[in-house]
Amino acid sequence: MTDETKPVGEEKVIPTVCNSHCGGACVLKVHVRNGVIIRIETDDGEEPQFRACLRGRAYRQRVYAPDRLKFPLKRIGARGEGKFERISWDEALDRVASELKLVRDTYGPSSIIYMCSAADIHVLHHQPVIHRLLCMLGGYTEPWGFISHEGGVFATLANYGTQMATNNTRDDLLNSRLIIMWGWDPANTIQRTNTNWYLAQARECGARVVAVDPRYTDTAATFAHQWIPIIPGTDAAMLIAMAYVMIVKSLYDQRFLDTYTVGFDRFKDYVLGVEDGVAKTPVWAESITGVPAAVIEKLSWDYATTKPAAFITGIAPGRTAYGEQYHRAAITLAAMTGNIGSHGGSSAERSWGGEHWGGDIPFMVRTSGRIRSPGNSVLQGVSPRRDTLPARGTSTNSGAKLNATRLADAILKGKAGGYPADYKLLYLVNTNYLNQICNTNKTVAAFKTLDFMIVQEQFMTPTARFADIVLPVCTYLERNDFTQGGATPFYGYVNKAIEPLGESRSHLEIGIGLAERLGLTDFNDKTEDQWLRGIVAGYQEITDIPDYDTIKKQGIHKVKLAEPYVAFQKQIEDPVHNPFPTPSGKIEIYSQQLADMNNPEIPPIPKYIETWESRHDSLAEKYPLQLVTTHLKRRAHTQFDNLPWLQELQSQAMLINSADAQARGISDGDMVKVFNDRGEMIIPARVTERIMPGVVDIPQGAPYNPDEGGIDRGGCANVLTRDELSPGGAFCSNTSLVQVEKF
Repeated sequence: MTDETKPVGEEKVIPTVCNSHCGGACVLKVHVRNGVIIRIETDDGEEPQFRACLRGRAYRQRVYAPDRLKFPLKRIGARGEGKFERISWDEALDRVASELKLVRDTYGPSSIIYMCSAADIHVLHHQPVIHRLLCMLGGYTEPWGFISHEGGVFATLANYGTQMATNNTRDDLLNSRLIIMWGWDPANTIQRTNTNWYLAQARECGARVVAVDPRYTDTAATFAHQWIPIIPGTDAAMLIAMAYVMIVKSLYDQRFLDTYTVGFDRFKDYVLGVEDGVAKTPVWAESITGVPAAVIEKLSWDYATTKPAAFITGIAPGRTAYGEQYHRAAITLAAMTGNIGSHGGSSAERSWGGEHWGGDIPFMVRTSGRIRSPGNSVLQGVSPRRDTLPARGTSTNSGAKLNATRLADAILKGKAGGYPADYKLLYLVNTNYLNQICNTNKTVAAFKTLDFMIVQEQFMTPTARFADIVLPVCTYLERNDFTQGGATPFYGYVNKAIEPLGESRSHLEIGIGLAERLGLTDFNDKTEDQWLRGIVAGYQEITDIPDYDTIKKQGIHKVKLAEPYVAFQKQIEDPVHNPFPTPSGKIEIYSQQLADMNNPEIPPIPKYIETWESRHDSLAEKYPLQLVTTHLKRRAHTQFDNLPWLQELQSQAMLINSADAQARGISDGDMVKVFNDRGEMIIPARVTERIMPGVVDIPQGAPYNPDEGGIDRGGCANVLTRDELSPGGAFCSNTSLVQVEKF
């Protein structure tokens, strides 16, 4: 890769970094001629190369997609009808500002909900802009909870006392002799740039790889020596049975447990059946999980005796009704085997979201270059509605909170349902909420009750169709920003390659325009360049990042570590001077914080609790198939779904096992109806042996597209999912029962 932007005749090559919520952040070299992107290449420089996937390389089609939103729009039809007319920015911003003030003054600031999801994972043009604006205006109700991995966050806070810097860097997989991939599919989800490259090298170096998953994924097919199919929602049962084997065969590391953990004896009593009279044997687990007892026993033996071993816990099993128990049980096994804090081992913490390489976390550092919120909470006397760890903390100064999964329920029920306010205005940024959150049809009903709705978007998504005002946002190739990554550590400058198309604007520009109309004179005093210079200066205080001009020219700074980063290595090597940030200073297999909650659904030790809508639920007589909602290679949630190049590679279809298909008279390619009490869809069936019997897979991210009868024809998985939280606050998109019929 060239270290600077250099002209080639009339052509310029702009180095930048893609970070579009696909799980990676890769180098792009954007070729521009006469202000138009003509092609995109990727990293061809020194190793490790951060080579872009098919989504990044197709980004030119996203920028120039014929359905890009280029001008502000005003709704002129019924909400959700999708009828809009073009208006000026002045009219759009005047209307938004007027409605914000009206709702605040009439109903109070907590009646406003603002939600910004990840989308392009950048520092400046992101959540803080409108957050700051609304806090200065008086506040709002803030959604809490990581949609991707709240169950994992809950578990790591309970066991380790932190949710950050909890994973080894991916290059440490080269030190592993055994790699267990549990519900993890980085061949499709990337899970940080070069994860697959390191997996390939680890296998070549002799590591044995095992995949545990209801599906025979691309990752399992590519890397695994063994595939173990498991019934969705039963992962904790298998993990606890593995603990049983280690205990009765004396395979666990007693010295490690005595030195670094608390509460193992209580967990041991539960596993052996002392607590409840039920020994959690492999035979016990076989009847729950569908995994043969001999397979459970063999994997237990291998994990306990093969050193070092990396247990990589994917986040999909955590998106189930009691998903936090899966994560807590996995961490407990990592402690029992003594694999925490060592090269080639792992903390068994969630595979996505905790990957940083030590020290302070730059993304969270408050520097002079970061947009800040006012110092004091502006909403007094409003308690958050949540049941989670005190350590979960808050990310903003808004006093009113609700879980991100509960927006529809909160809008429909308001104070009468126990929520902080009766909600009147919804402001959505970087999120296709209606499409991507459980129970789409309930969300449709909720959106129709709002007084006003604002959406900042690049395309007319199913969510944007319900907005009163749609504000067009430019892509990351049309603005400057900054980003960083952990599992494959780097810092990236997101260079602007072209001018924004049409009248699309950046997040910061939109915030500035609204602030002027709201009379917020101290909202912003810097240009984009000044903000980014300040951000880079803040990073320089804690890292060896190059100066601003250098990293802008390079586009990326790959962090070269003397050796792979190992999570919790300091705590293991010197526990006296580096205690874990838990109340006990140790890994808490038994958590007094959880015990104090006095909630049987949040036990102080990891336990198996059967999910709702399981195979044993009475509802299974009517809806006998379990639904999982996975990720396609060609999409990052809903992003990129409309690109012709990528549509050629994969079609949206439901995966069903041949036994289940044959029982229903379904052949490969047939159109089928998938339904339950929450909704129904018509979708093609793909009959395959790559999914276990009793389970169907509808990849999430396809657009909600109902026909006149309300039946979804776009393949939106969330018309079927349930908007119920796990006890720890997790999004439960993989706990739903459905029926399938030939259409």
